Amino acid sequence: MKIEFHKYQGTGNDFILLDNRENIYSNISTKQINFLCHRRFGVGADGLMMLNSKPGFDFEMIYFNADGKQGSMCGNGGRCIIKFASMLGVKKTKYLFSAFDGPHEGEIDFNGEIRLKMQDVKGVEYSYTHFILNTGSPHYVKSVPDVMQVNVVHDGREIRYSKEFQEEGTNVDFVEVLGDDTIYVRTYERGVEDETLSCGTGVTASALISAHNDNGFNRVEVKTNGGKLSVEFEKISDQEFHNIWLCGPAEFVYKGETNLNS
Repeated sequence: MKIEFHKYQGTGNDFILLDNRENIYSNISTKQINFLCHRRFGVGADGLMMLNSKPGFDFEMIYFNADGKQGSMCGNGGRCIIKFASMLGVKKTKYLFSAFDGPHEGEIDFNGEIRLKMQDVKGVEYSYTHFILNTGSPHYVKSVPDVMQVNVVHDGREIRYSKEFQEEGTNVDFVEVLGDDTIYVRTYERGVEDETLSCGTGVTASALISAHNDNGFNRVEVKTNGGKLSVEFEKISDQEFHNIWLCGPAEFVYKGETNLNS
């Protein structure tokens, strides 16, 4: 089967995007998606997304991890698929699309930056060493004094496959506070099973637990190995966060065609 694909990246988190509004790619298998995402034998990406039609929405986002399995919400992927939709001719001032965790809003600013509204967070598990919360995907967030000295793959994999998380897995974020409203985040992503240059839901989770205003509006600037993002939100309490927006660039890389074996 021949497929036409587009490649996008958001702060180094890269994705294969397929226009599936005519349902021509709905039968692609887990094995084929894993092959496409393979960085030596396929196109190479952290994940694959299909843009589907869905009544009542501008489009539907179906996300697959690099291992080929359908994943949960992807923040950087959400920003990339908004840019992809615009390229396909879906031109909106504000977008409304459906994803794994429910409806999302999105905007493209005049400078090309993508703003993606995330789901409200209404629960955070606090412990002496880490935080656990779900921002569309599950995250284990750990504060560290020097994030560049962390062995993200080793330490992240150890937590991800620990007894507590081995059944469903978790993403693991290591966070260094650089200032009152600036943090540096590195993430081990389940499904990719490696460190990625950036993780949108991980950046969001890390920003929420790094709020500098106890109540009300916060904006946290986030550095990642792939670039800079920001997260705007309202902190209601230590357990509750509303009106969460993940903001940053999403860029077209290239388009192409490839053949898939069954």
